[in-house]
Amino acid sequence: MTDDAAQPPSEMTADLETITSLAKRRGFIFPSAEIYGGFAAAYDYGPLGVEMKRNIRESWWRSMVQERDDVVGIEAAIITNPNVWVASGHVSEFTDPLVECSSCQGRFRADHIEDGRCPTCGNTGTLSQPRRFNMMLSTIVGPVADESGRAFLRPETAQGMFVNFENVQTTMRRRLPFGIAQVGKSFRNEITVKQFIFRTREFEQMEMEFFCHPDSSLEWHTYWKKERLRWYYSLGIRPQHLRLRDHRADELSHYSKATSDIEVHFPWGWGEMEGIAHRGDFDLTQHSNHSGKRLTYFDPDTNEHVVPHVVEPAAGVDRILLTLLLDAYAEEEVKGEKRVVLRLAPSVAPVTVAILPLSRNEKLDPTARRVHSILRPHFRTQWDDAQSIGRRYRRQDEVGTPLCVTVDFETIDDDAVTIRERDSMEQTRVPISGLVAALRERLDALAPVVPDIDEISV
Repeated sequence: MTDDAAQPPSEMTADLETITSLAKRRGFIFPSAEIYGGFAAAYDYGPLGVEMKRNIRESWWRSMVQERDDVVGIEAAIITNPNVWVASGHVSEFTDPLVECSSCQGRFRADHIEDGRCPTCGNTGTLSQPRRFNMMLSTIVGPVADESGRAFLRPETAQGMFVNFENVQTTMRRRLPFGIAQVGKSFRNEITVKQFIFRTREFEQMEMEFFCHPDSSLEWHTYWKKERLRWYYSLGIRPQHLRLRDHRADELSHYSKATSDIEVHFPWGWGEMEGIAHRGDFDLTQHSNHSGKRLTYFDPDTNEHVVPHVVEPAAGVDRILLTLLLDAYAEEEVKGEKRVVLRLAPSVAPVTVAILPLSRNEKLDPTARRVHSILRPHFRTQWDDAQSIGRRYRRQDEVGTPLCVTVDFETIDDDAVTIRERDSMEQTRVPISGLVAALRERLDALAPVVPDIDEISV
């Protein structure tokens, strides 16, 4: 979607407080160092959260690198030569407007202030004039703590790909167009951190720099807008919760010729999940000028050196995970009781198959363990034998497990188990000999239907 009026968004079922509570209670996300009172905007991913993050990363990598013949990957250093950030413009341009309240000493981004009122104490007339605040986190490298050792924690993964353009192009013998992809941690000293994991100082990015001929760069920008929307549909995010918004001229970054954001209709309004930027030749030209190293592509068809243009899809793993939790959350009444369910697509669900022995019993246990050992190599599994079977079904519903396999006392006699589906709650008896195939068939049926790229309008 390209504007608000094109398709009214449906409301998210859950608010942020509900998702934050569920995330901690079920082992997705914990406040970092909670036993010491926590640390502002820092979070630790628990057993389910880390599996879900891995699923998101692997899905992105498969889509962006493994299934394509024009993109390769790298993993660049987090701390690098500080001149990289001078050349990229981060030292001079990577700033936010900071204001301070003389009453409560709070610090805020000036562009987040409404009506000149302090967001904390509510006073007016107490905010300072805005000043520019550089968001890069710095550190000291080496044995002497002085400015000669000043370096930065990278605020983005992109520059590691730009400074390796020639290395990748030469060693991989790439011709235009081609992309370089990377997944890794980035750090930004945000003035205001809020909305759970939506805005934090430490986060994980998935970025790809697509190098192309200047004459075809606008066409590639359009292509990647469609392709990235298609990927989000493949994760099961409902289209009515997504829109594509083109930046106005006064919003564009200093390097950008055009940028479009894939935005999500969060409980607090529209917010960016991914940016698809047309960076032109800014980065390669800057690094060439500052390093003295020519960063061009020799076109064998024209016998000319070309400075490629770059299209950059850049997404945050944490925001995608938050979006998936919010989008998948549902509440419904079943037999007079409330059922909470995360309708996660199988590709991103932290557990795809839960094994539930009907009870803790020495006769049943060996058979249930055998079933678990059969399934573990094929699926993301979880063993759950605590409390009643009904409570366990509800517990698996709440963490988004698509399928449960119940091993009961009849299994000992007929060597069959019951598959219970999360969404329909239907139950089917299946022989253990055909269980893996039956589970795969059901998981495939639960996968989102993804439109062809030509069917997506931007």
